[in-house]
Amino acid sequence: MRQGRDHEVDSWGQSSWHEESSGTQSFSYYPDTGTSRRRRGAHRPPPPPHSLRGRVVAFAVAAGAFVSAGHTLLQERGQSVPTVEYEAMGQASAADQLPAGAPAVTDTSATPDTPELLDTVRPSDPTQFSELLDSGARYAQELVAEEAAKLRPLFTKFTSGTFTSGYGARWGTLHPGVDVAAPIGTPIYAVEDGTVIDAGPASGFGMWVRVRGDDGTITVYGHINTALVTVGQYVTAGDEIATVGNRGESTGPHCHFEVWLNGTDRIDPIPWLATRGISLGPERD
Repeated sequence: MRQGRDHEVDSWGQSSWHEESSGTQSFSYYPDTGTSRRRRGAHRPPPPPHSLRGRVVAFAVAAGAFVSAGHTLLQERGQSVPTVEYEAMGQASAADQLPAGAPAVTDTSATPDTPELLDTVRPSDPTQFSELLDSGARYAQELVAEEAAKLRPLFTKFTSGTFTSGYGARWGTLHPGVDVAAPIGTPIYAVEDGTVIDAGPASGFGMWVRVRGDDGTITVYGHINTALVTVGQYVTAGDEIATVGNRGESTGPHCHFEVWLNGTDRIDPIPWLATRGISLGPERD
């Protein structure tokens, strides 16, 4: 029996007229389409929007990719994949509910100190980084040495003190060098680069050091107190090679310095030093 005709707007925003009758099904007529549709239940929730369903699918795919990546990482490192049993509301463990072949999920909240998925991948050969660091350190040291070599002088005054005696005749004999008086222990430096050919006792000098320069010139440092180099050692201009002393035939602490061209010809050291930018100052008794 027909009881009434009502107008309503459904969940999709369309207007319809329907008739209700007791004991019969209810149909709706949509004027826009001209078709009849079965009326939905009054308590059925509307379907989710398409955007929400898309987000759910994207989240599920991302979660699966993350779990798969963790499983692969553990297999590459030779570690077993841990499983954690979940007991919630009397259900079976999560591992039992997974389909066959699916990777297990690690419960990081239950074991916060577990490093399986948080640990970084270590290189197969850690020594390669040590070699790179060592190579870089050596290169840096070479650069420092090169810069220092550019700044160091080519020639240096052999010691500091008072110029007391020059080259020439003295007391009826040739004085083949110059003397610079200074306290015992005053440093003596190599005038130029070269190789040590003598370091120790010497007749008349008590002790001496002789250096053959790269150009073949020999420089002599006599009456020394101590020798700080050894025969065969290579020294550069400015290196400390000895200390001032008062050994041998000496009238007081000083350094006797000689220059032998070509290793044999003794010359006046004053002009030779002057051409290399070295001055001993005025001669004083």
